[in-house]
Amino acid sequence: MNEERWRQAETALDCMEVFKNGENDPVTIEGESDDLQCIGVGTDAAVFVFEPMPTFAYKLYAAEALPKKQAEIEVYRVLAGSPYFPVFYGAGERYVAISRESGLTLYDCLLYGVPVPRQAIEDVEAARAFVREKGLNPRDIHLKNVLLQDGRGKVLDVSEYVKDGNDKRWEHLVWAYDNVYPLLEGKKLPLWVLEAVKNGYYRLDPANGNLQDFAERIKRLFLRK
Repeated sequence: MNEERWRQAETALDCMEVFKNGENDPVTIEGESDDLQCIGVGTDAAVFVFEPMPTFAYKLYAAEALPKKQAEIEVYRVLAGSPYFPVFYGAGERYVAISRESGLTLYDCLLYGVPVPRQAIEDVEAARAFVREKGLNPRDIHLKNVLLQDGRGKVLDVSEYVKDGNDKRWEHLVWAYDNVYPLLEGKKLPLWVLEAVKNGYYRLDPANGNLQDFAERIKRLFLRK
């Protein structure tokens, strides 16, 4: 049984602690286990692979973010069977167990100069439509929450789909894909540039309509050669 298998990681996960550092900063991890490998860090949780069973991924939450863990469980149950999201297997006290998904995040694609095809963008649009059909709200979709997998898009982190409101993050990414990305496609972008753009975006007020000015500054940065 899958349940019997994924629960074998609990002893190792009990050795790890995840601490939240603010709304936009990555969590801090403390602890040690020879069998665990961290493959991703977010603002609420860290994702681990248990080496004896590498087909599973474990999202281990900080204590303050445990309500998001419960929301994620509920959302995965509603979205079960969709090819646009990981498979949900179950949950422990501090974690959810899902399928380990191969591929680079869109953030890493920019970092390593891997082209992002239009198909991946269309897949995310289809995933968002499916989420709405299920009565949920597809939000908090950004560069680190989308994988490029064999030329297709797969969406990670569904914990905010129970919230109201549109954070516009995906709409802004699509706009940037159409208006800015053609200048960058295939180029390796330095980490400091990606982080500067991310931090600048966090300071934007979406209601003021200044996304165009922000994008123009990014364009000038890459045309100044």
